[in-house]
Amino acid sequence: MLKLMRAPSKYVQGQDALLKLHENIKDLGNSFLFICSKSGKKAAQPKIEKSFEGTGAKIMFEVFGGISSKGEIARMRQIAKDNNIEVICAIGGGSAVDTAKATAYYEKLPVVIIPSVCATDAPCTGLSVIYNDDGTFNSYLFYPKNPDAVVVDTSIIVKAPVRFLISGMGDALGTYFEARMCYKTNSLSLENGGVTKSAMALCELCYETLLEDGYKAKKSAEIGVITPAVESIIEANTYLSGVGADNGGLATAHSVYNGFTALEECEKTMHGEIVAFGTVIQLVLENAPMDEIEEVMDFCVSVGLPITLEEIGVKDKKRVIIAAEKACAPGESIHNMLGDVTAQQLNSAILAADAMGMEFLGK
Repeated sequence: MLKLMRAPSKYVQGQDALLKLHENIKDLGNSFLFICSKSGKKAAQPKIEKSFEGTGAKIMFEVFGGISSKGEIARMRQIAKDNNIEVICAIGGGSAVDTAKATAYYEKLPVVIIPSVCATDAPCTGLSVIYNDDGTFNSYLFYPKNPDAVVVDTSIIVKAPVRFLISGMGDALGTYFEARMCYKTNSLSLENGGVTKSAMALCELCYETLLEDGYKAKKSAEIGVITPAVESIIEANTYLSGVGADNGGLATAHSVYNGFTALEECEKTMHGEIVAFGTVIQLVLENAPMDEIEEVMDFCVSVGLPITLEEIGVKDKKRVIIAAEKACAPGESIHNMLGDVTAQQLNSAILAADAMGMEFLGK
């Protein structure tokens, strides 16, 4: 198996980075479609327009429907065709990012990612999560390359509700442990190659950064200020986790998220929140040392991530088997685990992780 490593062509991060957006992406084309969330458009449009003043470039802003669904991707493709767009840009969270990436891929155009929140590691990855029009998980869409540019304006990120930053830490939490398992089992990364030492180094740095700066970043973000810890966590959530997961691979934590999308009571629980709990579940499946499990749970509690079923919205534990069966469907990343995992084994691990979490919280 050949090992490989991929990453965005350019990564830019810093306070007021959008004021230099045109300077950083002008080589990609001269007409730009910005696929936006409502809040992302509001936060970013004034800076982007100022950046493009006097350049002669054409810019369009289009608010998308809220999820990266097949129907919404088709609508954005048509807008791009009708307006002779040369570059697709995303402004928003994971769904806006995934919609833009898919639109650019099908239209054979470069893509620029401008996250307005830091809730997932989607900006840097070479894949999208595609949903059905009813909001249920459909598939992963893998791309031949990573985004052409990722531009992160930290002054916008820090003004978003702090729950997004925390969710991003949850998504990033799984990165090291899932990659570690893929490395151990010689499984393919999301880039369909072997896991390099470089990828593992990024994944490990991601986890170390979360432990070192996660709580400090949360407290800073709660009062809306940018500190070195905030910059570190934004980079961990976005670049270290995104490039790390892409090149390190996935295992149980993300399959657990996909499984729980089948339960309507989890609809309001964010991606990273479930991935964080899924990380504890993976460690239970691995029979990891208790001090490692406690270290992960302690981190989760310190920043406000869930470690119990009730915290992700599940009160009827008999319904866990529904999520477990979906998480173990053919093609799911949980099959990268050593010795594989059945739905019943996963169900047992979920219940055991919940019991540990309840005890850890003193319930």
